[in-house]
Amino acid sequence: MKKKKFEDLDLSQEIKKAIADMGFEEPTPIQMQAIPYILAGEDVIGQAQTGTGKTAAFGIPALEMIDSKNKKLQVLILCPTRELAIQVAEELRKLSKYKQSVKILPVYGGQPIERQIKALKKGVQIAIGTPGRVMDHMRRGTLKMDCVKMVVLDEADVMLDMGFRDDIETILKGIEGKRQTILFSATMPKSILDLTKKYQKKPKLVKVVHKELTVPNIEQVYFEVKEKNKLELLCRLIDINNPKLSVVFCNTKKKVDELVTKLQARGYFADGLHGDMKQSQRDRVMDKFRNGSIEILVATDVAARGIDIDDVEAVFNFDIPRDEEYYVHRIGRTGRAGRTGRAFTFVVGKEIYRLKEIQRYTKTKILRKDIPTISDVEEIKMSIFLEKVKNIIEEGHLRKYVGLVERLLEEDYTSIDIAAALFKMAIDKENKEEVEFENDFENTGAEPGMVRLFINVGRKQNIRAKDIVGAIAGETSLSGKLIGSIDIYDKYTFVEVPREYAREVLMCMKNNQIKGKKINIEPANPR
Repeated sequence: MKKKKFEDLDLSQEIKKAIADMGFEEPTPIQMQAIPYILAGEDVIGQAQTGTGKTAAFGIPALEMIDSKNKKLQVLILCPTRELAIQVAEELRKLSKYKQSVKILPVYGGQPIERQIKALKKGVQIAIGTPGRVMDHMRRGTLKMDCVKMVVLDEADVMLDMGFRDDIETILKGIEGKRQTILFSATMPKSILDLTKKYQKKPKLVKVVHKELTVPNIEQVYFEVKEKNKLELLCRLIDINNPKLSVVFCNTKKKVDELVTKLQARGYFADGLHGDMKQSQRDRVMDKFRNGSIEILVATDVAARGIDIDDVEAVFNFDIPRDEEYYVHRIGRTGRAGRTGRAFTFVVGKEIYRLKEIQRYTKTKILRKDIPTISDVEEIKMSIFLEKVKNIIEEGHLRKYVGLVERLLEEDYTSIDIAAALFKMAIDKENKEEVEFENDFENTGAEPGMVRLFINVGRKQNIRAKDIVGAIAGETSLSGKLIGSIDIYDKYTFVEVPREYAREVLMCMKNNQIKGKKINIEPANPR
C-alpha cells in the first residue's frame, strides 16, 4: 500500500509549509487515521502512546478550524501536567508558524495567574491547560467558553489516574452548544469508556498498536549529551568502534544535510539520504554505500526504509526517534543475517523520558554509557595500529628490514628504543598528513569559502563546463548549483568547490574518469 504524504491530506498551504519546515516527511499512523476524521468534524477516540505524533494529530485540525477574525477562545486542550501543556503549546506554535493571526496560550498552575489573565484579555483562540487552572479561569470569567468549537482531552487516562475526573466533567458541562470532542489515551479502561459515552457523539476509534522488538543480536546503549556536543560524540564513537558500515539517523532533512557536510569536513566518507532527493540520487548514494566507497549513511526514517544491507555494523540515533516503532525500524538496520550489531542513542535533557517510553514499549533494556574521552579514542587508535603491526609480523617477508634493525643494534641501540622510534615516526606521519590535507586548502587562489582544484584534462580532450559539473555532482554529495567558477584551458581545468566539500571531491574523484579520460585532481597552486 502506498504511504500517504502530508500533501495528500486536505490541509492549508500555511500548515503544509510549517510541516515542511519542521522536517516531517509523512504522517505517522495515528496522524494519517485521525486528521481526516477530525477535519470532517467527527468526535474521535485515539488510542496512542506518547511519541506517536498524537499532538500534531489533533493540533493540525485544531489550527485549520480556527476563525482568525474571531479573537475569542475556540479550542480548549486539557493536559494532565504543566510539562505536557508547555510541550503541546510549543508544537502548536511551530505548526502555526505561517498562521500569524492564531494566538495560543498554555495555562497551568505554578505560574502567576495575573500574567495569564493579561494574555487572555488580549484574545486567545487556543488554550492548553491543566484541569485545575482551567477551572480557576472559568470561575473568574477570564476563560469564556461561549465560542469553543473543539475540546481535546490529551492523555485522558493519566488525568483520570491523577483524580481529575470531576474537574474534567465540570469543564465539559461548562461548554454549551455543539462542540467536537477529541480524546487521546494510551489505555482504554472502563472509566475512559464511561467518559466517551457521556460526552462524545458516535466517536470514531483510531488506534496505533506497537510492534514487539525482535532483534536480540543488537547491543543497545545510550549517552546523555548536550546538543552542541553530539557531533564530537559521534566522531569519537566511530573512531573507537571503527564500524565497516554505519547508519546515522536524524529526524529532519535539514539535519541530515548539515551533519553530512560536517562529517565530510572532518574527513569521514559520509553521504545523506532523505525525501527531497530524486530517485536517481538516492540510488547513487545507496550504490556507494553498498560498495563501501561511503562508510557512513546519514538518513531520515522515511528515506532509510528498504535499506537491506547485511554489513551494517552500527546504528546511531543522532536524534532520538519521535515514535517507538521508528526505534525498532532503525536499529533493525544492523544485526542482520545472524551478525551482532550495535545501536547508540544520543539523549538530550528531557528526552530521557522518551527513551524510557521506548524501553517500556519495546520491552528491552538500553544501557547508559559514559561519553568516551579523547584519551580513550587515542588508546583505541593505538590498539588498531598495534593490530596492524602484528598482522605484518604474521605475514613475514621482513628479512630486508630485519637487516636494518640489526645495523642499529650494532651501534648500541636497544631493540625497544628502535621499535619505539619507528612507532613515533609512523604515528606522527599519520597525524601530520591529516593536518597537511587541511593546509593544502589554505592558499589555492579561490574565492573566500571556496577551494580551487586542478584537473589534468581540458579543451583538447573536448571537456566542457557541464562535463566537470556532471562528474563532480554525480560522484559526490555536492549539488551542481554549489560548484563555483570553472576555467578550462587546453590541457587542464580549474574548478572551485565549497571548502567543506573539498576533501570529499578529492577523495571521490581521485583516479576517476571524465568523458572516458582518467584524471588526476589536486588542490591548485596559488594564482
